[in-house]
Amino acid sequence: MPAFIDSHCHLADPAFDADRDDAIARAREAGAVALVCIGESPAMARRARDVAAQHPGLVWHTAGVHPHDAATFDPLRDVAALRDEAANGAVALGECGLDYHYDHSPRDQQRRAFAAQLALASELRLPVVVHSREAADDTAAMVREAGAAGVVGVMHCFGGPPALAETAIDAGWFISFAGVITFKKWSNDALLRIPPADRLLVESDAPYLSPVPHRGKRNEPAFVCHTVTRLAEARGLSAERLGAVVTENARRCFNLPVPPSM
Repeated sequence: MPAFIDSHCHLADPAFDADRDDAIARAREAGAVALVCIGESPAMARRARDVAAQHPGLVWHTAGVHPHDAATFDPLRDVAALRDEAANGAVALGECGLDYHYDHSPRDQQRRAFAAQLALASELRLPVVVHSREAADDTAAMVREAGAAGVVGVMHCFGGPPALAETAIDAGWFISFAGVITFKKWSNDALLRIPPADRLLVESDAPYLSPVPHRGKRNEPAFVCHTVTRLAEARGLSAERLGAVVTENARRCFNLPVPPSM
């Protein structure tokens, strides 16, 4: 099986309360070198930190405010909470960004919360994990500005458009692909070939977006091996080689203290 680092999983989600340790063990058996557990709110970041503390050397956590919650973002309270998580081992800020599909929060407030987290990332020299849905133009503008300020980040669960990938790559960012690329309806392998090898990441986004052959089931990090295999196929590589590439990239992106894979 190819090695991999799951760059984005929600292991702190209640969906894993019944078998979290078993799911983590299955991920290790499937080839996981590390798992990045996303804290998409200050409360979930604390839960993610607890998960990481129970699995030292394998699970790492992030802290952010999701665009869905931007309407309640408080710059003083929430930035202080994220700063505290950074001091307690968070390897990135996020999941943050813009979501104009659901518009659960007003768009101006989404941009305000995202900008505050990008500024904090610049100050703390941490990468950011970015969610962007139907907000490509505004995301690109903010990524471009953040990149100029030295911020590095990840475009999580990327599905296009190509111009946004190119903007992120020009800014020095990484592009992460999830199980969506294994779906029967996926028809954009050209997108999978845009990122240079040193900017590729993979993720589960568990418990969401289970890849083929696990569609309809709760997703978990162990299933990333299927995404690695599909991405390798699209790029004309062996799964083992692609696994080594994405493992090394995630190690560098999040500054994880795991042995180099290449």
